[in-house]
Amino acid sequence: MSLDKNNLPLHVAITMDGNGRWATQRKLPRTAGHDKGLHTVKAIVKAASDLGIKNLTLYIFSTENWKRTEKEVGFLMNLIHTHLKQELDFYRENGIKLNHIGDLEALPAAIKKDITDAVDDTKDFDGMVLNLAINYGGRDELIRGIKKIIKNCTSEDQITEKLISESLDMPQSPDVDLLIRTGGEKRLSNFLLWHIPYAEQIYIDTLWPDYTVEEFYDNIEEFQKRNRRFGAEKSEKK
Repeated sequence: MSLDKNNLPLHVAITMDGNGRWATQRKLPRTAGHDKGLHTVKAIVKAASDLGIKNLTLYIFSTENWKRTEKEVGFLMNLIHTHLKQELDFYRENGIKLNHIGDLEALPAAIKKDITDAVDDTKDFDGMVLNLAINYGGRDELIRGIKKIIKNCTSEDQITEKLISESLDMPQSPDVDLLIRTGGEKRLSNFLLWHIPYAEQIYIDTLWPDYTVEEFYDNIEEFQKRNRRFGAEKSEKK
């Protein structure tokens, strides 16, 4: 690994795609893919924290995922419940601060409590911020943010990019620098629409359960080779 620790992305976001296909390829139920994918989550979170990434956002369950079968949705909710209950020591040992993004109020009461408790239990940790996107959709986030601004009766001349960012789900995290999507698909799928105006995007074929720490490091290295101009002229890297 030849990474420049002085040129790390401040905020990495990952769409963890391919759990179902991983299981189907092995003639296993889709739930087996989600279960295996959870092991990958823990490995990547640990690697990002150890590397010094300040903010990591994981796309766990979208507002569109309710369209899946009742069995699969139920399994995913139980997986979230189990993980949040059992992994507090992992987050404590690594100083990881949890944050939820998405429509919390529309989640089942038990899951809502699990998330609220986990966020509260880690609120004083000073390590990496881990944003868990659960019941999240980019458009839904924008709608909820706009409603918050209207509710606060902000006048037209007070509406700025800063105000909008502060009214969304993760005001403590900067814009995304690097967006990674596993599973071979090349689309945003309603993920972090406001937060990725200049994110470098990397799409890989590896299915999420097979994604490794080494591949994560490779993606960070690829990010460091990119020529980020932010709309302005900049000489090419040599």
